[in-house]
Amino acid sequence: MPTAGATSFACSQFRLSEPDGTAVESVTATAAPAGTFQVPGGAPLGGYPVPDVPAHCEVTVTLTHPGANDHAKVQVWLPQSGWNGRFQAAGGAAYAAGNIGSVAAAIKQGYAAATTDAGVDTSGLDSSWALDSQGRISSALLQDFASRSVHEMAIIGKQVVDDVYGRAASYSYFNGCSTGGRQGYLEAQQYPTDFNGINADAPAINWNQFEVATLWPQVVMNEAHTYPTTCEFNAFNQAAVKACDKLDGVVDGLIGDPNRCDFDPRRLIGTSVVCDGKQYTITAADAEVVRRIWDGPRDANGKRLWYGLPVGADFGYLAASKTDANGVTTGSPFIVPAQWVANFVAKQPSFDTAKLDYAQFDEIFQKARAEYDTVIGTRDADLSAFRDAGGKLLTWHGDADQLIPTAGTVDYRRRVDALMGGTRKVDDFYRVFLAPGVAHCGLNGGNVDDLAALTAWVEHGQAPNVLHATLPTATGGSVARDVCRYPMVSRYKGQGDPSAASSFRCVQSSRG
Repeated sequence: MPTAGATSFACSQFRLSEPDGTAVESVTATAAPAGTFQVPGGAPLGGYPVPDVPAHCEVTVTLTHPGANDHAKVQVWLPQSGWNGRFQAAGGAAYAAGNIGSVAAAIKQGYAAATTDAGVDTSGLDSSWALDSQGRISSALLQDFASRSVHEMAIIGKQVVDDVYGRAASYSYFNGCSTGGRQGYLEAQQYPTDFNGINADAPAINWNQFEVATLWPQVVMNEAHTYPTTCEFNAFNQAAVKACDKLDGVVDGLIGDPNRCDFDPRRLIGTSVVCDGKQYTITAADAEVVRRIWDGPRDANGKRLWYGLPVGADFGYLAASKTDANGVTTGSPFIVPAQWVANFVAKQPSFDTAKLDYAQFDEIFQKARAEYDTVIGTRDADLSAFRDAGGKLLTWHGDADQLIPTAGTVDYRRRVDALMGGTRKVDDFYRVFLAPGVAHCGLNGGNVDDLAALTAWVEHGQAPNVLHATLPTATGGSVARDVCRYPMVSRYKGQGDPSAASSFRCVQSSRG
């Protein structure tokens, strides 16, 4: 492990060079004592404590792009002692470009760390900044959020590290999930020399396809005038897991290879389920809604537009509904794609995505791609500059991701393989791991060794074949697993403890 080797720690001396096209509006530096850091704000990104944060220097640099009237805040934290010689940039989530809680967690591990707010709301669930006072797209803020702020944060962050410690970081890493994952891919695609290693999980790449596609469950329910209850949706998932669990060689509460799961939801028609003392009978309409949600969006000619909700993933976010006092049930779209369509695509904040029909959905899908793919699509498969710079890109994605279809990450990886010489050559610098039973960003929290695997790959040439992880099962328990690298999947050896990783091996997937 690299050591700091610094002769001094100066929390007040800075010689910042402004990134191209920017002006530095302000710089502040504060020495912060050790203790518990309360992450500001509420869920999903704030409102929780980070204990045992070491004494550190907090540097805030505010950037603007002259004429744009934007104000992007870069925050850099640097541990006063025990610096491991590395720089880590932390990504955001939903409509937040960064996460100061991730920065606090990173300096506990010895990193100097940075994040940016891109000059937009930091809660993650507010994109009202999308439109200016005249109802036009705030193009500068969108560009900040989509691409340039994370690059400028990398430049500023590394300069601050050099100034505070008196020497540059030995290695630079990016670490993020969801929007943070998209930012990591953006860096590899557009700014390939910013980071030695990029850990980009459950990435929100293919932005316009997946954001609009995650409204598909609402369209299906609206067109069918059928809104299954949470209890009924859960019954379909439970039946699918029961039918497909054994396909990896053992019944362990996990669908090991979802592509082999061909459970037909029509098998539940006529079945009664009881929840909270109330009995429901699964109808043909319920089964057809589930089939279409799992299948994913298609146009009027039956051509696939994007991928559907993975089998086994929670329906509660994308297929939510609500019943009013008169007993009328309507859809309740998930806030992130609903805001993308209303604010950015339709440019009407009051636009009701719960009432979309198939034709409107198709139109919006095509419009989003035409207008924003070059801005925020983040789907360029040419990673040759990143490869040539010696960078390493690592991704894990949960097979039960309820917000970003896992198949989109597989689609991107396949396109990279096709463009850059096939799986073996791409594995030299880019590896993907698909985690059975795992929900959106569900391996975060210390039960996967992704960042450790990435640093070993970057610094010692030890490319990871598996990620050691703890996976949640459908029965509410957990099991140890070695998550296999794509295109391999985990298969039971035929003997041994099913909850032990050593009882499984990686075999070729049947993913079609």
